[in-house]
Amino acid sequence: MLTASTFTTVEEAYLSLLRLATERPEHLIDARGHAAREVIGTSFRLTDPRQRLPYLAERKANVVFQFAEALWYLAGRRDLDMIGYYAPSMRASSADGIRLGGSAYGYSLFSPAGGTGQSPFNQVLELLVSEPDSKRGYLPVFSAKELRDRANPDVACLAGLHLLARDGQLHMVCHMRANDLDCGLLSDVFSFTMIQEYAAAQLGLDLGTYTHTIGSAHVNDANADRVKRVLDEADHRPSVPYFPFPSMPETTGSATIAYILEHEEALRTNETRYSAEHIAGLDLAPYWQQVVVLFELYRQIRHEKREAVDADLLAALGTGLRWLMVRKWPACAAAVGGVR
Repeated sequence: MLTASTFTTVEEAYLSLLRLATERPEHLIDARGHAAREVIGTSFRLTDPRQRLPYLAERKANVVFQFAEALWYLAGRRDLDMIGYYAPSMRASSADGIRLGGSAYGYSLFSPAGGTGQSPFNQVLELLVSEPDSKRGYLPVFSAKELRDRANPDVACLAGLHLLARDGQLHMVCHMRANDLDCGLLSDVFSFTMIQEYAAAQLGLDLGTYTHTIGSAHVNDANADRVKRVLDEADHRPSVPYFPFPSMPETTGSATIAYILEHEEALRTNETRYSAEHIAGLDLAPYWQQVVVLFELYRQIRHEKREAVDADLLAALGTGLRWLMVRKWPACAAAVGGVR
C-alpha cells in the first residue's frame, strides 16, 4: 500500500522535508526572483493533527500570528487591517493596499458563494451530514482566473481542502500547488488543521488524520542560513521538547470565533488592555482564553513596546505556548524571571 510519509507532529514532518529539499533537491529554480532548491510532488501525513506547533528555538515560530491567521481564515476575512498587524510583510502581496487576494483562503472557504447564501464550507458540512461516506467534500481555493494577470502579486498556494468522514473521524487532505518549506509550511499546517478540527466539532466527529500534498516543495536560498541552524539544533539537542496541544472545545462555533475576534480587535487597536484575571473571567473556554492572552501579550510588545511583558500574564499561558513566546520575543524572555 502506498501512503504518504507518516509523522505524529508537524515538527517531525517539517524537519524531514527541510532535509529532503536541502540535501537532495531535484531542481534548482529561480521563480519570480527567488532562487530555491525544489522537490516535486511530495507529501506527508499527521496521525495527530493537534500537534501543530514546532518547538525549535532557532525557528522562533510566531504562535501569535499562527492563531491570528487561523481565526482570520475561520471568519472568512481578507482585510489587511487585521492580518497586516500580525504580519506586516503580507501588505506587499496586496494589489490595492486594502485586502488580500488568493492568499485569503478563508474568504474562499467561509464566505457565501454562488448566490446560495451559504459558504462552500457549510455546503460541504451539509453534504457530509447527509452522505457520511461522500467523496465530494472538496473545497477548492485556487482558481484559473488567478493566472489571467501575470503581474498578480497574490496567487493562491492552496489548491483545495478535501474533507472525508470515515468511521466516526474527520480526515482531511490538503493540496498545495507550492509550499515554501521554511516560511509557509508551518503556518499553513497550523491553520488548515485548525479548520479541520473546527469542522470535526461542527459534525460531532473525532479528529482523524491530516495529509498534506505539495506540487513544488522548496526552500529559498535566502533562508538557507536559518534552515541550517534549525537542522543543526535538531541534530544536536539533548532532548526533544514536547508539549501536547489541547483539543478544541466541541462547543466552538461561528459565534465563538466572532466573540474572540471582538477581543482581538479591541487589543489590536489598543482600545483596551487585559490582565490575567480579566481574561480568566471572560465567557470563553480556557482553550480560547489562552489565545486572548497571546493577543494581549502582543499588544504590550507592539503598542507599549515594553522591555518585559506582564509576568503574571505570561505565566497564565500553557507551558508550550510560553516556551514559544519566550524564544520568539525578547520582552517575554525578559519577563521569565518574574513568572511565578
